[in-house]
Amino acid sequence: MKDNVNLSLSEHLTDLRKVFTISIIAIVLCSAVTYFVFGNQLYNLITDPLKSLDVKLVYIGMAEAFITKIKIAVLAGVIVAMPIIMFQIWRFLAPALFPKERRLVLLVLPLSIILFAMGVSFAYLVVFEFAARFLLVVVSGDLEPMLSVGPYVSFLISFLIPFGIVFELPMVVFFLARFGIVNHRWLSKNRKFAVLIFFVIGAVLTPPDVVSQVLLAGPMMLLFEISVLIARFVKPKPKTTEVIEED
Repeated sequence: MKDNVNLSLSEHLTDLRKVFTISIIAIVLCSAVTYFVFGNQLYNLITDPLKSLDVKLVYIGMAEAFITKIKIAVLAGVIVAMPIIMFQIWRFLAPALFPKERRLVLLVLPLSIILFAMGVSFAYLVVFEFAARFLLVVVSGDLEPMLSVGPYVSFLISFLIPFGIVFELPMVVFFLARFGIVNHRWLSKNRKFAVLIFFVIGAVLTPPDVVSQVLLAGPMMLLFEISVLIARFVKPKPKTTEVIEED
């Protein structure tokens, strides 16, 4: 029987309120430390892809630079506070889970964070500089770029996050194959539909330019092939039958 089955609704809400409170406090503190201690380093990290292109950022609103740095600090604060947030969520959910479910959650949460970080890192280190060079140098012609810091940071975030999301694909396919929902034959048979879906997803998730869409759809196709390979070696979980004994 689950540990918290006898808890009242008010007790559940109290525990949930604690989760939100501690998580928000952790985000605020981590964001403050990030802003005052590592603010310049984070700003240099975000603007580094433009240095090789000799493009300088400007701001056109009085508070734009300040608000953008706050946005960067909060985003970094959420990332730094993520272990605390995950622990609070786990502490809230664990009593309501069976042992097998707890092991599954302990596997999924760290793995999903690692895959998301890999996707964001890949986009930043490999893809974004190429996309920026193409958009600012190749197709701009003789036009002089003058980028505002606020839209640039928003563009960068909207570029990186979709890569983090799509890097979750192998894990999703693993669990779908484990539960017998899909297999490698079905995935291979529907490859052409998957390619179409990837380009649609690239058009929806990325900023409105063809280069970003292609640069997202390409890794998705590679991840799909990796997922097909994973599904080939994953054996579906055997179905168990429950025996009901009559008294």
